[in-house]
Amino acid sequence: MSWAIIATWPFALKGVEKASDIIKESGNALDAVEVVAKAVEADPDVDSVGFGGLPNIAGEVELDAAIMDGKDLSIGAVAGIKGFMHPISIARKVMEKTPHNVLIGRGAEEFAARMGFKNAVLITDKTRKIWEERISEIEKGQSPYEGHDTVGIVALDPKGDMACGTSTSGLFLKYRGRVGDSPLVGSGFYVDNTAGGAAATGMGEDIMKGCTCFYAVELMRQGYSPKDAAEEAVRRIHKRLAETKEHVGDISIVCMDNKGNWGAATNRPEFEFVFASDEVAPAVYKVTRVSGI
Repeated sequence: MSWAIIATWPFALKGVEKASDIIKESGNALDAVEVVAKAVEADPDVDSVGFGGLPNIAGEVELDAAIMDGKDLSIGAVAGIKGFMHPISIARKVMEKTPHNVLIGRGAEEFAARMGFKNAVLITDKTRKIWEERISEIEKGQSPYEGHDTVGIVALDPKGDMACGTSTSGLFLKYRGRVGDSPLVGSGFYVDNTAGGAAATGMGEDIMKGCTCFYAVELMRQGYSPKDAAEEAVRRIHKRLAETKEHVGDISIVCMDNKGNWGAATNRPEFEFVFASDEVAPAVYKVTRVSGI
């Protein structure tokens, strides 16, 4: 297998299709990751990433994103950034143009402006209406909606280089400034050319408690298949949290090793993701809840 891409959720399919054309011709893994994420970020029908993402408690769309180069372990991430369409591209600029790994809030926004990124209104009429309805429900004593779906991507290019990335608008009705697992290295994402890569989606507050993606990559380094590594990573953190928590949040993960073998796992009833390679056309796949939890 000369190249491969895996990404969370069916909404990544169009992006994976675009990235497949790039990576098999003259692109690289970093470009592929960015292309997939940008396609999802620009899609107003996806209410958990980028433009059209559901807002925080104050009605603001705050975005988190990260990208990582498996060749030298370089990282770029932004958190709590507002008013820009493509946080994944800003994260890549952080990686390539600064001595830092992570920029947050106003600092990230100022950096994005210096890099030439244009301001954008991210909330839509649809998501504003949903926010207004939920705020009304909260005022009446009902619990807010808690689910959310990050786009996470892992790519392998024909040179043998790997990359991964994430992008999300975070938890709906989150507190202002809340940061989940997506921009946190080792929790929401991790990749190393010498082993493989992983990206997570679900309840960030629980995913980050197990450094889930780093653990999955280290399992692949030890010889686990991506499928077994994904399942063990999800099983381990779910079981540990279930010892003291009445409810464990959604945890799903996609994994790929440095040969292009892949796998996924979830503690949900089911989880769908997208995979493509030089041998397989882009398609949606599904796994069900991992055994033993």
